[in-house]
Amino acid sequence: MSDIPASLGPLERVDGRWAVGNCRRPGGTWLEFRADGLYQHAGDSGNSLKSGNSAQTDDQLIPWSRVMSIGFTLGAKYPPMGSYGMRALLGGLPGPWKGRGHGYVHMTLRHPYENGLAAFDRHPYWYNLTHLALFEELLRQIASEGEAHRFADADWLGRAVELLARDRPRTRHAMREAVAAARQV
Repeated sequence: MSDIPASLGPLERVDGRWAVGNCRRPGGTWLEFRADGLYQHAGDSGNSLKSGNSAQTDDQLIPWSRVMSIGFTLGAKYPPMGSYGMRALLGGLPGPWKGRGHGYVHMTLRHPYENGLAAFDRHPYWYNLTHLALFEELLRQIASEGEAHRFADADWLGRAVELLARDRPRTRHAMREAVAAARQV
C-alpha cells in the first residue's frame, strides 16, 4: 500500500485505523472499524447508537458477527429518496453549513434480530459523489456475502479503498464490478 491517503467519502484511514466520520472533531461522534467489531465513539454531541427503540449514550461495540446488512445515509436518517438528504449537499459547501450535519450507518443485526443505527459527524469538506456510491456498494457487497468481518482487516481495507479511490466508474454496473474486483485484493 502506498503512502497516499485514501478515503471513500466519510471512510478514511487515520493513524492506522479506519474511521467513518470526522474523528478529529473535538467531542464528535464517529465510527471505528476494529478487529472485534464496529465501535461508535459517542462523543459529547448527544448522538448515540440506537438499536430498536432504546438509545445508549455511551460508546458501543457491535461485533462483526451480528452484522447481517449494512448501508449508510448522509444528511438525514431516512431521506425520502436515495441515500443523501439536503443537509448532505449543504455540509460540503463553504460558509455556515461547512462540516455540519451527520451521516448514519444503518444495520440489520442478529441475535437478537434488530435494526441498528449509528450516527457520525461529517467532515468539513465535500465528499466525492463517486466515492460515496463506491463506499455504499462496498458496504452492501461485503455484508450481503456474510463477510462483515473483513472490515476488521485494516491492510485489506486499505488496499481495497486505495484501488477504489483511483477508479472512476460511472454506471451502477461498473461500480458493482469495481467493488467486486477490489474485494479480491
